[in-house]
Amino acid sequence: MPQTSPFCFSDDNKRYHTLYYYNKHRFGGRAYKAVLDGGFTCPTLDGTKGFGGCDFCDGGSGAFTKPLPLPEQLALERERIHRRNQNARIIAYFQSHTCTYGTPERLRGLYEAALSSPDVIGLSIGTRPDCLPEEVLSLLAELNGRTALTVELGLQTIHDATADSFGRGYGYADFLRSYQRLQALGIRTCIHLINGLPGERREDMIATARTVGALRPQAIKLQLLHILEGTRYAALWREGCIRPMTQADYIETVVQQLRVLPPETVIERLTGDGEKSRLLAPDWSMDKIRTLGGIDKRMAALGAVQGDALH
Repeated sequence: MPQTSPFCFSDDNKRYHTLYYYNKHRFGGRAYKAVLDGGFTCPTLDGTKGFGGCDFCDGGSGAFTKPLPLPEQLALERERIHRRNQNARIIAYFQSHTCTYGTPERLRGLYEAALSSPDVIGLSIGTRPDCLPEEVLSLLAELNGRTALTVELGLQTIHDATADSFGRGYGYADFLRSYQRLQALGIRTCIHLINGLPGERREDMIATARTVGALRPQAIKLQLLHILEGTRYAALWREGCIRPMTQADYIETVVQQLRVLPPETVIERLTGDGEKSRLLAPDWSMDKIRTLGGIDKRMAALGAVQGDALH
């Protein structure tokens, strides 16, 4: 007899709404992100709201890109993706820094260049909620009418005191206004959260997930705080002021977050990657398979599925 999945948005034994499941049912198969650097900066880098980025900032994920013209970056990413899966669809992912921080004309040129590749089926654009003026929202609304668009909003935490401590530069109210505007335009939105920020307890992280879940976002990314060489958090970690989460604590926190997130919300990430050559802590984060397996095992042991604590 065929195996019955324990969760409504799953074709296998997963108890949460995976990105694999979403892509399979939306695009008919595997879809991978081609990570691109559009040469952006950020208000916390260029002096508008600060210098050096947030305290955990490692260069806006630039370690995963190469400083090449966009077509060459896309060609390299296409090669990488097709080595993994020859039939995979490609989503152009503008990840490095704040990828709506520029004039509409410059943004259009970059986005259109990525979409001009015949095998690119969509765009994913990482940004901050304070970098979405009306003229940029209008451009995104236009693109949304002709491609699979996701805007990834960095929030990290709903707790403004925590955000102020690492220099985020905007409050939860600013996030909420931009999120609601994106939703009004029908733009798929993925909210990025970080677990393990200094000063936050498990209850604080679960509260962030619960509050964000109540907004019914299309997608969420959960990210472990990595301590990376060259960041301000690296110095605090060496001084003993930051204690990274243990693997067991992280697994339990994520499981409880998943239980307060709506079943229909896609979980695009459950842990994240830190560049190995710069990763200081926690060491266990390099064993991603064990962490993901631990989350699966804990949910199964509890008989839990995504959203079951909402009832």
